[in-house]
Amino acid sequence: MIDAIAQYFADFTWVKAIDMAGLVLGLIYLWLEFKASIWLWLVSVIMPIVHGYLYWERGLYADFGMEVYYVLAAIYGYAMWRWVRSRGSEAGEKAAERPITRFPLRRVLPVALIGMALWVVIYWILVNWTDSSVPVCDSFTTALSIVALWALAQKYAEQWLLWLVVDAVCTVLYIYKQIPFTACLYAFYTVMAVLGYRQWLKKITTTKE
Repeated sequence: MIDAIAQYFADFTWVKAIDMAGLVLGLIYLWLEFKASIWLWLVSVIMPIVHGYLYWERGLYADFGMEVYYVLAAIYGYAMWRWVRSRGSEAGEKAAERPITRFPLRRVLPVALIGMALWVVIYWILVNWTDSSVPVCDSFTTALSIVALWALAQKYAEQWLLWLVVDAVCTVLYIYKQIPFTACLYAFYTVMAVLGYRQWLKKITTTKE
């Protein structure tokens, strides 16, 4: 591992510098998400620029396409957290930041089906329209990330469990693609997903479906 890191710095490039910048931004984003801070959506607009270039350079085309989605989702997520009241709020009540809630059981099956459909569609695109060498993993993490980001915008505590799976798979994928700083970031994300889930459960505001 030490030899690999030494070799990594021996041949320093812009791609590697961006890899490091993505690490810093990712840590800031994770801290804001852990604290359930609405400012995480601002970082969500900046990070895609950094990670998008990195993923394109490494042939992770589905991940690159996700960065466009991340920007749009950041705008949507900010609006959902800031201005959309939770169900049960009084009509005349002043809009407040959206509370943390549990993932409704009635949504598990439809969301799972949508996630699998996205996986199939993205896989087909990668196989037929790109030279991706990891279409199964790339399409899987991309599809699940789309679902997880939607769950984050809804402020469901279980969004952390979805990211736990994404982060674990991405850690292995990025090691394989030789972007170690991003791989380390996602390994850290994997651990923090467990801690984040526990933290959000403590803050949760119970609402009736």
